[in-house]
Amino acid sequence: MTPGIRPLIAGNWKMHGTLREAVQLAEALRDGVEGVDLLVCPPFPHLHAVAVALLGGRVAVGAQDCHAAQRGAHTGDVSAAMLRDAGATHVILGHSERRTNHGENDAAVLAKTEAALAAGLLPIICVGETEAERLAGLAESVVEKQLSGSVPYGFVTAGGIIAYEPVWAIGTGRTPTESDIAAIHAAIRRILVARFGPAARTTRLLYGGSVKPANAAAILALPEVDGALVGGASLVAADFLAIAGAVPR
Repeated sequence: MTPGIRPLIAGNWKMHGTLREAVQLAEALRDGVEGVDLLVCPPFPHLHAVAVALLGGRVAVGAQDCHAAQRGAHTGDVSAAMLRDAGATHVILGHSERRTNHGENDAAVLAKTEAALAAGLLPIICVGETEAERLAGLAESVVEKQLSGSVPYGFVTAGGIIAYEPVWAIGTGRTPTESDIAAIHAAIRRILVARFGPAARTTRLLYGGSVKPANAAAILALPEVDGALVGGASLVAADFLAIAGAVPR
C-alpha cells in the first residue's frame, strides 16, 4: 500500500445477476468498510437501481465500459454522460475482456477515457500482459505500451486510476508471485511519474486477477498496490467485504 493514498476496492460484476440479485448485493454492501473506498460496477441495465440502493451509503457505483462519442447512431452502446446521469461516478475501460472480445486497442481506450473525463467520470484503465508475453519476458514493456497509448493528459490530475490485471490471472484462480506484482506496480508508478510528474505519485494503482479473501492481505500489503479490482469474489458480499477488511491499517 502506498502511504498517503486512500485504498480502493472495486468490484467488477461483469455479466452476472438479475436486477433483484444486483439490488440485494448492493444492499448487503451498503455500509462498506471504515477507512476504505468501495466501488461496485454492475451490468448496464442494473446501474441506476444499484445507485439508488446505495444512496447515502459508503459504496460508489461505476460502469464497465462506455462509448467514446457523446451521442449518435451507435446501437447497443452507452455514452459516458448517460452513465453519469444514471448514477455512476467511475467507469472501467480497457479491460482485457473488452480488448480481446471486442477488439479494442489502445487508441479506442484513449478515446473512451477522454470521453469519461469530459463527462466527469473517474476512469479505471486496465493494463496487463498475456501468459505468452510474460513467459517471453515482455510483461513490463507490454504494460508500458498500453499506458503510453491509453492514458491521456489530464488523467492524473483528474484522479484517474490504473488497474494492473495480468490477462492469464483473470478468472483462473492463478496469481503472479508477490514479487512480480510489486515489480509491475513499481514500473507503472515509474512510467506515470516520468510522463506526468510528481502528481502521479498519488495515482491509485489497483491489482486485479483472482483476488480473493485468502490472498488479499498479502497482495494489498505490497508496495504501490493501492487496492484491488475484484471479479468473481465481488459477487459474494461476505467475500468482497473480507477483501476490503484485509487492507492494511
